[in-house]
Order: sequence, then C-alpha cells, then structure tokens
Amino acid sequence: MAYLNELFTNTYLLVCVAILAPVLLSLRMYPVIIYLVKSKNLMDEPIDRSTHTAKTPTLGGVGMFISFSLALIGLGMVLDLSQADLIKLLSVLAASITLMFLGIKDDLLGLAPKKKFLIQILAALMVIVLTDVRIASCYGLLGLEELPYLVSVVFSVFVFLAVINAFNLIDGIDGLAGTIGIIVTATFGSFYLLNERYLMVIISFALIGALLGFLRFNLSTRRKIFMGDSGSMFIGFLLAYQAISFLEFNATTVTPYTLNVAPIMAMAILSFPILDTIRIFAVRIAQKRSPFSADRNHIHHRLLALGLSHKKATLTLGIINILVIALAFFIKDLYIHLQLYLLVLVVPLLYFSPWLLFRRGSKKSKMQRKRTLAMLRARINNFLG
Repeated sequence: MAYLNELFTNTYLLVCVAILAPVLLSLRMYPVIIYLVKSKNLMDEPIDRSTHTAKTPTLGGVGMFISFSLALIGLGMVLDLSQADLIKLLSVLAASITLMFLGIKDDLLGLAPKKKFLIQILAALMVIVLTDVRIASCYGLLGLEELPYLVSVVFSVFVFLAVINAFNLIDGIDGLAGTIGIIVTATFGSFYLLNERYLMVIISFALIGALLGFLRFNLSTRRKIFMGDSGSMFIGFLLAYQAISFLEFNATTVTPYTLNVAPIMAMAILSFPILDTIRIFAVRIAQKRSPFSADRNHIHHRLLALGLSHKKATLTLGIINILVIALAFFIKDLYIHLQLYLLVLVVPLLYFSPWLLFRRGSKKSKMQRKRTLAMLRARINNFLG
C-alpha cells in the first residue's frame, strides 16, 4: 500500500487512472444494465415532448454511480488522505447513494416535486453538516462579505438544489448533460490539480471517466441508454459540491492559483444550466404556468427545431460554455461587479447567437428549396408542353 501511495504521488498518473478506471468499468457494466432494463421492460416511453421516438432503456445513472464510486473508493484507499478528507469522501458517497435511489424511484414510479426537494435538501445537509463545506463568503459581491453560519448553510443548500435541478432540466437531448458535465468537472478538476487538492482531483476526474463511459452508450444507435433522473441528480450534486468547495477554498486559502473573484468564475463554469433554468422559469411564469411544468422550450429544443441534430446542438452549446469560461478567465482581473455586468450582458448573447445564425441559415435554405422546386416545376411544364 505504501508503494501504491508513493506511485500515485505522480499527479498525471493519478488523473489517468481516475479517468480510465470508470471508463473501463462502464464498458463492462452498461451492456449488462441495458440487458436487464430491457428484460424487465424498464424503458423510457416517448411522449409528446420527447425528443426520441422509440422506447429506450433508462437508469444510466446507476452505471455512472457504480463506476464512479468504485474508482473513488479504490483511489481513496491508496492515497494517504487525511481524516477530514476521508469524512468528506464518505459523506459524498452517502449523499450520492441517497440521490441515486431517489432518482431511480422517480424514473420508475414518479415522485411529487415536494418529496424530491425534501430528499435533495437532506442530502445537501448531510454533506454541509458533516464536512462543513459551505459558502461562507460572497467575496464582496453585491456588498456582501462573510455570511452568518445559518445564512451560509441555507444559501449552500439553495445552491445544491439549484444545480441539481438545473442539470435535470438540461437532460433533454442525447449527450448534452454528459458533455456539459465533463466541461464543468474538467474545469474544476484542473483548478484542484493545480492546488494539489487530491480528494477533489479524484472526485472531478473520476466523474469525467464515468461520464465518458456513459456517453459511449448514450450516443450509440444500437445500444442506447438514457441517464434518467438517477443520473442527472447524481451529476448535479457532484458538480454543486465541486462548485461550493471551489468557493470555500478560494475564500480561505491563498496560493498562486486562487482567485479573488471565484463566484464569477463559478457562475461562468455553470453558465449553461444556470441560464437555461432562469430563462425557462421566466418563460413559464410569464405564461402563467408552473415553473416546474414540462415543455419543449429549452435552448436545446430551440436548436433542434432549427434542424440541428442532437450531436450538433450538444457540440454548439458545449463550445459556447467553454467560450464563456475563457471569457471569465480573460476578465478575472477586472473589478468584480464589472465582471458580473459583462457576464450578464454577454452570456445570453453568446447562447442565443447560434439560434439567430441558424435561423437565418434555415430561412436561406428554405428559399433555396422553394427556388429549386419552382425550377423543377417549370422544366416539367416545358417538357409536357
């Protein structure tokens, strides 16, 4: 064990193993999960607002959780983690198990929103209370500095709920939630790697491996599987935990890589799920509907309506999310409120710009098709005399 501990002091090897282990486990597990789900007819059936037309196996989140957890436990055993980090590891696993079973029940039987929120709150409190990982400072944003303990706990729970449910909302087309999840966790993971936060490194990169393994089947045409609520809530929880840990670390520690504008960077990293959730809630409320009522009015649905495939829409939104992160990094030395104003102005324009561009392109293509049809009709009429 001492030899393995010394071996994994090589951070590049640690990252490679953290990614590869869940990928290899996924390649073995998902065919079995797909077979079992089909044999028990635990399929997602298409409805009016679905973007798929055939029954598709769900519960892909189970495979993600198993591959992630086994990799995390294995690497946690060989690393010389402190007692505090071991408590964090066990707390994260316990909360993840809670949310996974919640998601499974919701996928199979359906649950009322109030019950889901209650269990999500309990999972968040489990981590916050046991590990004291919470948002204790607002970095002077909007004039707020240190937060009282109770306010800090309540705000941290709100962030957990917001990110968990935002990822549930963007899981509407093949590959989207998984791709955005990889971008977000890779960004946080790179920060933790630079600051030698090894527990957070293995959490971040093991999640990348679990998501890569899932996407191999989610994007498949022959052996497709959906992540379901069990997967989207699991991803959302882990990303919320990384974001809150990111804010806490930057507020309490000084290194060459810490940021004094961490809230702005965190918002940029999570920009797509945040923006899509705010937008869809505003639209539904304006239409005098419940903000939790389902529809096909998300940004990714808009791109599909313009003729983009699932993969092209996912790639488009992923690239924009990366551009937003790059923008936040580029302006990180500006006054924090100026950064906030710039993000509020620029980010919606970036996410809606493809819709405007593709809409213009689709109009041109429609006009070209009309011209072609008119020419064909004219030639047929000439031929027939």
